[in-house]
Order: sequence, then structure tokens, then C-alpha cells
Amino acid sequence: METFDKLTGIAAPLDLINIDTDMIIPKQFLKTIKRSGLGVNLFDEMRYNQDGSEIETFVLNQPAYRHAEILVAGDNFGCGSSREHAPWALLDFGIRCVISTSYADIFYSNCFKNGILPITLPKEQVDILMADAQKGANARVTIDLEAQTVTTSDGESFPFEVDAFKKHCLMNGLDDIGLTMENVKSIDTFEEKAAASRPWV
Repeated sequence: METFDKLTGIAAPLDLINIDTDMIIPKQFLKTIKRSGLGVNLFDEMRYNQDGSEIETFVLNQPAYRHAEILVAGDNFGCGSSREHAPWALLDFGIRCVISTSYADIFYSNCFKNGILPITLPKEQVDILMADAQKGANARVTIDLEAQTVTTSDGESFPFEVDAFKKHCLMNGLDDIGLTMENVKSIDTFEEKAAASRPWV
């Protein structure tokens, strides 16, 4: 998993509440178990017409936001079913951070496990960031995970809270497998002792 320390990038404004996981990645794209290739289908029903052409008014189809790395969204982001494909699709598109007032618990947890930082801020601060994001590609937002701050393009900074363990995992690029591999020496030692004491197993 890629490490996350400091990110300065384009923030896309998605001023909608209750964006559920089926809106993030519709069910017909859940057949794959690969984490790559889903970015093209991110927000599929909002991004494309039935003939496959782009809906020009959707934010991620606009030239200023095609390379957005931060998403500023409305309340209750990631609600609905617990599909892990939702953060996979966001990450594959290039989104490394989501900012909202609240998230569904499972989606929130899945973000950390896949290298995405979900930041929770009060509505008045999200509104400021939403307005800042609407300025376009020249308005770049900075996320500093070490300092736990979000800074607008105008230099206004907001602190955010994050669980210390989840912060450690993101900053060191540790998913569940990475965490296990940190203990590989202890695991090997245990297996050697177990094999010596129970050779018949």
C-alpha cells in the first residue's frame, strides 16, 4: 500500500449528501476481485449517458477536475452496502483523500485499509473547502497527515482528528498484510518451534 504523509492536489467538489456505495461503484462492476481498473467506472451512472458518452456537467468529467486527488463531499458519504470496491474505485481514479462531515462506518474503515484518508470536519469547514474546490484546478488543497491539518488554497487551515493506529498504518503504507509481515520473524520462530515439537503435524 502506498504511504500517505502530505498531499497537495486538486479538490473536486461533490456537493451531494448520502452518496452510497452503489453510486460510487454500481453493482454490475463488482465481479472483479482486482483492485485496479475500476476508476473508469467510478460514479458510473452520474458520469456517463446510456450510450457511454460523458455527462459534461458531472464534476469529474470537467477538465479542471479530471486529475483530482481530493474529494469534498456532502454528509453521510459511503453509506449503503459494505462493498470494498468503493474505495478501490476511488483510489484507482486517483482519489487519495475524501473530506466530509460523516461516513458510513464500514466505508470509513475500508478507506484506511486501502490507502485513502477519510477526513471528518464540521459542516461549516466542509462548506469552506467546498467553495474553495469550486475555484477549479488552480485552487489546490494541502493535506498534512503528520500535523493533522487541511489547508485551503487561501492558506486557511483546519485541524482534524484521526485514530493514532490508522494514522500509523497510512503513514507507513501498512494494510492488513503489511501489518502481518511486520511480525514475520516472530511468526517464523513460532513455526520452527511448532515443527520441532510436533513433527507429525
